[in-house]
Amino acid sequence: MNIALKVSYDGTCFSGWQIQENGRTVQGELERAICERFGFFSRVTGSGRTDAGVHAAGQVCNFVLSDGIKISAERVADALNTALPPDVRVLESVAVPEEFDACRSAKKKTYRYSLYFARRENPLSERYAVRFGEKPDLSKMRACADLLEGEHDFSAFSATGSSVKTTVRTVSSIKFVPYGTEYDWEQNGMHVDVCGNGFLYNMVRILAGAMLDCGTGKLTADAVKRALRTGERDLLGKTMPAKGLTLLRVEYATDVFGASEGRMQI
Repeated sequence: MNIALKVSYDGTCFSGWQIQENGRTVQGELERAICERFGFFSRVTGSGRTDAGVHAAGQVCNFVLSDGIKISAERVADALNTALPPDVRVLESVAVPEEFDACRSAKKKTYRYSLYFARRENPLSERYAVRFGEKPDLSKMRACADLLEGEHDFSAFSATGSSVKTTVRTVSSIKFVPYGTEYDWEQNGMHVDVCGNGFLYNMVRILAGAMLDCGTGKLTADAVKRALRTGERDLLGKTMPAKGLTLLRVEYATDVFGASEGRMQI
């Protein structure tokens, strides 16, 4: 039986999603939990590889459950959670068609980059957001976002070391969302939600940095245009820290988890 999982994790103490020889990983914890609870090894395939320190609210993955295991697909989540550490949890589990592959079947992903604006660090924000000392101009950030939406060669927005066939990606939307209901968000913080059909290595973190730099006057719209045209990484600023990034959701051709109206679609 092919089982799809919706997984949430705090990436702070992980070396990323993918199994590594020397490092604690989310994939590794899930595969260990499967062995512990069901008594056999099964490879877990994720919708994508989050980097060290990156979080997830709705990572999707799948694995094959042996036919000899007598448990309903919906109870797999509960079984795995009894063997998982507290910083990773399976939120839902469902049976999916044999051909479903969490990575190859994905159509869109939405990542969220979280920022807060303060003179001093706030310990309640530091784990999942990045502090920035000055308030950016939101209109300039939106103007930069307008340039980045659509299909482009995003080679300038990728860290070195990536081995991909093409650096062309489509960013379908970039939205700015209030950071916490108790805040005046334009003064104190925001989430930047980036949705696309796929992302290069560190792409969202570089996109977020470019928009923030435009908002503070450190980067011009012309420089962003040149970076898209030429692929020159040096035209842009630094890669933003991993802790501000969360994989928010993954979308497929059909609604894998049967979300009802008003419920987040994964």
